[in-house]
Amino acid sequence: MKVRSIIMAGGKGTRLKVLTRKRAKPAVPFAGKYRIIDFPLSNCVNSGIFDVLVLTQYRPHSLNDHIGKGRPWDLDRSFTGGVQLLQPFTGRAASDWYAGTADAVYQNLNFIRKDNPDLILILSGDHVYQMDYSRLVNYLTEKGADAVVCTIRVTLEEAKRFGIMDTNRENRVLNFVEKPQDPPGTLASMGVYLFRLDVLDTMLRQDAHRQTSSHDFGKDIIPRMIEDDMNVYAYPFNGYWVDVGTVRSYWETHMDLVAHPPALDLNDRSWVIHTRSEERPPVRIEEGARVVDSLITDGSVIAGGAVVEKSILSPGVYVGPNAVVRESVILTDSYIEAGAQVERAVIDKNVVVGHNARVGDLSGDPTITMIGKNTHLPTGIVVETGAEVGSDLRPEDFDSLTVGTDVVIPSKDREDY
Repeated sequence: MKVRSIIMAGGKGTRLKVLTRKRAKPAVPFAGKYRIIDFPLSNCVNSGIFDVLVLTQYRPHSLNDHIGKGRPWDLDRSFTGGVQLLQPFTGRAASDWYAGTADAVYQNLNFIRKDNPDLILILSGDHVYQMDYSRLVNYLTEKGADAVVCTIRVTLEEAKRFGIMDTNRENRVLNFVEKPQDPPGTLASMGVYLFRLDVLDTMLRQDAHRQTSSHDFGKDIIPRMIEDDMNVYAYPFNGYWVDVGTVRSYWETHMDLVAHPPALDLNDRSWVIHTRSEERPPVRIEEGARVVDSLITDGSVIAGGAVVEKSILSPGVYVGPNAVVRESVILTDSYIEAGAQVERAVIDKNVVVGHNARVGDLSGDPTITMIGKNTHLPTGIVVETGAEVGSDLRPEDFDSLTVGTDVVIPSKDREDY
């Protein structure tokens, strides 16, 4: 059966705070060398799906540059599909910014229907996991389903953030409620849907004319299909899966990668996560440096006397003499200068942490401290646990050498990089 995949990649991701001020959530760097969208893209090609549409909206430039023509994923093709990036447009027919996930797909129906694929696979561009979608296709065929929803078990506390389902013994979905305040169960939707094209086309056209609809798959399309007694089945997924939509989940997922054993094996050669990489020199670790349980990416330099523990260093990161980095995520080309201490923090690209500065703390509750892109922290500054320092700040922008716990310093409106 011919499958066309649609990756929803237009989210603002406001809960990721400074990380999404200058980029869409799927474009956020992840695990040193990747971006979050690399996971659904790689899952597609590893599953034999080479026909992919990426729907963008919010700040698409980083995403467009990263994906390009799709060569790292073997998606630079036209006859057999390849990758296309689609943004909202205004034409003769009514169109506008996407009102919801279902509306985003509806506005692109002409592209989606082209060449008449049999099945449409809907994916989120901001989830970290490895899944063979060919099994999902076989499952839909075996069940004779109109649609399949991938599911995972979550805690009762987490269930408030997901669509929650009730199923019978055959996994047919009997009830679906989106983000319930009082969850009736813990079987959660992963935001991965497989539809028969004719069914999806009909449901989207009906939904588009329903004024009371929020035009969302979880809130409207799936519940309506169940209400209409259509064949919707749950596909149970037992692997590692995370919606990295919050600072906490983003940081925790990175800590999972440096655990023993890692929760997600990026070294699995049978399921390679592809990405667009820059040419960088080898990692340099100088005499006297100590590196423990960490991921260190090309171009990084760790000076003598520096300590890096349970951390992820992206390309080109410099850790100066006697500096300390613990339980932190440091993004591309950031400088941790001599004697600085960074603990339980997320540092965006091109940040300078000045000499003998301190960012974050391991003591107390595991609250994450954040520093925005292109910011230069002055020598000796102390940024307490849970503080958030915005983007494009310079040493002269700080009125004090202490940024208190949970304090937010807003970004400067300088040139947008």
